[in-house]
Amino acid sequence: MAAPAGEPRISLRGVSKSFGGKVVLDGIDLDVEAGESLVVVGGSGTGKSVMLKHMIGLIRPDAGTVTVDGVDLATLGNRELPEFRRRFGMAFQEGALFDSMTVEGNVGFPLKRAGWERGRARARVAECLDLVHLEGAERKLPSELSGGMRRRVGLARAIALEPQILLLDEPTTGLDPVISAVVEELILELEERLNLTIVTITHDMDAAFRIADRIGMLHKGKVIALAPPEEFRNLPDPRVQQFLRREAKGPLTEG
Repeated sequence: MAAPAGEPRISLRGVSKSFGGKVVLDGIDLDVEAGESLVVVGGSGTGKSVMLKHMIGLIRPDAGTVTVDGVDLATLGNRELPEFRRRFGMAFQEGALFDSMTVEGNVGFPLKRAGWERGRARARVAECLDLVHLEGAERKLPSELSGGMRRRVGLARAIALEPQILLLDEPTTGLDPVISAVVEELILELEERLNLTIVTITHDMDAAFRIADRIGMLHKGKVIALAPPEEFRNLPDPRVQQFLRREAKGPLTEG
């Protein structure tokens, strides 16, 4: 099911969330258009990961609505949500692979949970590994892989169930610039080849400028900026400029 024509694929309206009295999201309004790559940046603790978990229905908002493909997630029950989430793929920070499983076992894990027949699952694993340029790596263990290869296995697992929406949590954190560029190029390739809608959260501004159609910035639980990459780079907001310049002093660190 695609988003209805003229409607965003994902829409957050007035989304608020607090934990233990601490406000993490404070009335967020945000749309993700079908087929776009949206990157969300911001400092640690600004609510980026919490926002991502709202999009996939892992967290319910205290207030506001989260709509995906025209469906308000609050209307889905415990039996409907797992099926609905299959339109999402999620790649976690540093790959989050199961150390005791081979690459094939890791990529095939969501297929096994979904009840795929073994032969069909093995064929799909091989197809996904081909898409991330790791052909023939099925028998390797995570301990035998480089950091960049682990990220690519994580991406292969995220696309295994043929999702329409891909959520990426810090896909290049901790990688050297060359390997980061490889992962960034792969994200762009997957977006084009699979016609995906992608939402990425990251601290890596080089990656953000490379893979984004639009960049949004969270600060104190609010979206304070949202623009295409070059426009974002030149926004006059001093909080954006402090973040881009990686300065210790400024409005982001005051108060």
